[in-house]
Amino acid sequence: MGSVTAEHDEVDRIVDAWTRQRPDLDFSPLEVLSRVDRLSRHLDRARREAFRRSELEPWEWDVLSALRRAGDPYQLSPKQLLQQTLVSSGTMTNRIDRLVGRRLVRREADPADGRSVLVTLTSDGRTRVDAAITRLVDAEAILLSVLSRGDRDRLAGLLRKLSLGFDT
Repeated sequence: MGSVTAEHDEVDRIVDAWTRQRPDLDFSPLEVLSRVDRLSRHLDRARREAFRRSELEPWEWDVLSALRRAGDPYQLSPKQLLQQTLVSSGTMTNRIDRLVGRRLVRREADPADGRSVLVTLTSDGRTRVDAAITRLVDAEAILLSVLSRGDRDRLAGLLRKLSLGFDT
């Protein structure tokens, strides 16, 4: 297995047991991806809690954060929101309607094309998304607190390299 360490986690125990049962197989993929899967569950819980504390559902976060990242005046077309959130057109329309109902976004006529609309983040939407991102960054920093900055940077680089193979 990887580096020699006195500490063992549940994945080490699982891989050790499989190695005894099936010594003909290379279990190194499980050493990496089973940990990624387990960490993903912890991350999902931390994110849901950060969003819940800001009174946002994860899908609301997706839309509001796309608008916030767009910068002032925090607006995008529904088509741009579709591209950033990867949901269907009908789903996006429903999400925008629900966010308008909560007064977190508003629809405005596109000055460049009177037939089109732009979705704009309201001040309440901005307050909530800013609170959520602050909570999220704080929660994620806690999850990574056992790693040095150098270790975080190396891990981010390795995960980026792995991720690029899937994003094409």
